[in-house]
Amino acid sequence: MSTKLTQKHVLKGTQELEIKGEEVIIRTKAPFKQEESLSVMLTILNPEPVINKSRLEFVSRVNGEALISLALAKPDVAQFNAFVNTLKESAAAEYNAFVGMSSLNQTANPDAGAIGNSLEEPPEFSETSTEETIKSKKVDIKRVAESIEMLERYVTEYDIQSFIDALKDLESAPEDQDKLVKVATEFNALESQGAVLSYAPYISTMLADDPFSW
Repeated sequence: MSTKLTQKHVLKGTQELEIKGEEVIIRTKAPFKQEESLSVMLTILNPEPVINKSRLEFVSRVNGEALISLALAKPDVAQFNAFVNTLKESAAAEYNAFVGMSSLNQTANPDAGAIGNSLEEPPEFSETSTEETIKSKKVDIKRVAESIEMLERYVTEYDIQSFIDALKDLESAPEDQDKLVKVATEFNALESQGAVLSYAPYISTMLADDPFSW
């Protein structure tokens, strides 16, 4: 298991990644610039990366935005593959634990691993069944409140007030599906979705089955 990876580029500088607890810490140091650091929650990462030209990208479960981008096979194939495999397993395991799938899978099938079902293709739903799923969805008020607190505290460099206001409206009436749709609409309008999901991963779970999320 490899939890760290360092990639260097002559012109772009150094990128260091570390899987630590429930997040991935990314530190970048470009020539003549101060080191920058950000974190990405494992729960919001799709565990199956995609190749984009000469890079391997881990994208958001909610909107497909690339949150982690790696230069292929750097610094060498062995180190690269070891880190990517660990990241894939960690992302799947954290998501399973977050939504309670781990214990559910073990109860239903004691011989199945916690990660197994998360990588299967989701079933196709008709428009009617999708609407029924949304109508029956339960919003976790505590999680919404935690999301609001984290966003107001840490995501201050972006204008996300309309999105926060929509969350507060939903918190006051969690059974109102119109307010959930409003949250989804405001989220889709954000240019800072990656930052929002990094500090409020419950948003990805809450909107996962919403037809307005992409």
